[in-house]
Amino acid sequence: MVFLRPELTGDCVRLEPLQQRHAAGLVAASAGAGDLYRMTTVPTTEAGAARYIALAEAARAAATAAPFAVIRLADETVIGSTRLWDLQWWPWPEGHPRHGHEGPDTCEIGHTWLASSAIRTGANTEMKRLMLTFAFETWQVEGVCFHTDARNERSARAIQRIGGQFEGILRSHRLAADGRPRDSARYSITAAEWPAVRARLTELSASRAAAS
Repeated sequence: MVFLRPELTGDCVRLEPLQQRHAAGLVAASAGAGDLYRMTTVPTTEAGAARYIALAEAARAAATAAPFAVIRLADETVIGSTRLWDLQWWPWPEGHPRHGHEGPDTCEIGHTWLASSAIRTGANTEMKRLMLTFAFETWQVEGVCFHTDARNERSARAIQRIGGQFEGILRSHRLAADGRPRDSARYSITAAEWPAVRARLTELSASRAAAS
């Protein structure tokens, strides 16, 4: 499905449909990060990266995700991965303008991780801007949600910074990277909120560019 394989390009990163050719780059990106990924599952070996990508490709084939490799434009280096996933289509009644609409009605942004060298460089903000713009303006979704381990304060701050609204804590919601059930903090952005969030993201990107 073409709508699950977009290539999204910004000022400092490009999001490419994740493929097996990105495996070595993912392994290099995850190397030497210490405890940065303590709450995130990332591929650290060639075999692990191959499995990681195969699962992502299967999700894309099942129309439940659009997974990406994150490429730094300055040197064309793979610096991480992210995806639009948990795509949901609502049963709109016949005659409704969205009946038969190709894109999903809601989705989640997740499975996001970056190389330690890309933290606090503006890459994460731009990734979110690219994906949110695609979700709201191409797919025309009604809402985008985010879940993060309730213990992950850094991730929560990043979501709040771009305009994600806190909805609550989902208890024992998903399996954590450490193999235990985790509580998830849920955030979301609705279609009605998107114009203000878009302006906020543009402001953040401009501030980052002025400081660099």
